[in-house]
Amino acid sequence: MTVTYDDLAPELLVKCEGNLRIVTMNRPEHFNAISDKLHDAICALWERLDDDDEAAAVVLTGAGKAFCAGGDMELLLETHRNQKVARRRCREAERLARAYINCELPIVAAVNGPAVGLGCSLAVFADFVVMNDDTFMADPHVNVGVVAGDGGTVVWPLMMSLLQAKEYLLLGDRIPADDCVRLGIANRAVPAAEVMPMALDIAQRLAAKPRQALRDTKRALNLQLQQAADLVLPFAMAAEEATFALDDVRKVAESFLAKEMNSTS
Repeated sequence: MTVTYDDLAPELLVKCEGNLRIVTMNRPEHFNAISDKLHDAICALWERLDDDDEAAAVVLTGAGKAFCAGGDMELLLETHRNQKVARRRCREAERLARAYINCELPIVAAVNGPAVGLGCSLAVFADFVVMNDDTFMADPHVNVGVVAGDGGTVVWPLMMSLLQAKEYLLLGDRIPADDCVRLGIANRAVPAAEVMPMALDIAQRLAAKPRQALRDTKRALNLQLQQAADLVLPFAMAAEEATFALDDVRKVAESFLAKEMNSTS
């Protein structure tokens, strides 16, 4: 069937190049932080890709200097103030994670710049991760006062040791690109100019494979992610929703927004 993506723009751009779909998070002025509209667009993306019969592989990247800086602080403040918004966002975050895991198309993350929070999750849920060797990943949910519910707690223990996952999730420290490769949450760390060419090359190689064999092999491998999601997400997302109401979140968001305002004035 014919699938269109134009309604996801301008927050999410989908470029069709033959049987490749190049998906770009497009809020470069905010380092591609996840706004309400961008979150909705990403949620809608995965099932649409599965319906795209002409697509064979996906490259996911960010516009400008960042891959994705995680949650938008204004949205975080709104989530803190409004319980209904918090509940809706957490339900959508769980739906996004499950839809991403279940997407049959092979996905290559071209991590051109920092991948933080949900941005880090969007990177590591992919099937192949190419990173700028001068950037980093981080999941600093705890530093913001929020439970790390929608990514790191699910997938990191499958990729690195549980002790290492605890280190980076509980401390919220940055993980340089070379360490991402060493730990197993990225496949390659290359100079910035080589990230997209390598990601496209990998995506083209995947797209050329026999369709059913490739997709069902991915599905078999992702059964482990699905099992982890079933185990972790119900508690983690409920706990994350609860922490949105705490005063710690308000203090962090207001402090960040105040610094941002001062830097632009």
